[in-house]
Amino acid sequence: MRRLMLPLALAALALPALAQDRSPALRQSLVDLAYVLGESHALRQACVGVEDQYWRTRMINMVEAEKPDESLDRRLKESFNTGFASRQSEFQACTSASRRAEMAAASHGLDISNRLAKVMVRTEREAPPTIFELNAPGETAGPGPR
Repeated sequence: MRRLMLPLALAALALPALAQDRSPALRQSLVDLAYVLGESHALRQACVGVEDQYWRTRMINMVEAEKPDESLDRRLKESFNTGFASRQSEFQACTSASRRAEMAAASHGLDISNRLAKVMVRTEREAPPTIFELNAPGETAGPGPR
């Protein structure tokens, strides 16, 4: 379970573009991730205790990193709270079922995070220079691979 939690936590923090620059589909992915973070918060508290703020802190960090406009900020927070309330009402105690639900939420969050990461890499990274761009005009590339 910890194996799934670390990538999810890292992905929630590693979303560098501003939310205003995101397409509606990507904004919805962030809202979906907020829901999963809310679920994860409730499920973890069922086993660790109500003083635990691990996933709530990750949500706060995600919102701070995203710098969402007012509308998206409201949607993110509502989604987190809805996910939290849903799982809190379903699992008041730590059971094998709550642990399975926690694993399912972590897996779902990881899927969302991976999709977000792939889009980020595809849309925000500059393409590496080609061999022709590395050489000055009129220069040749030199010897090829041996």
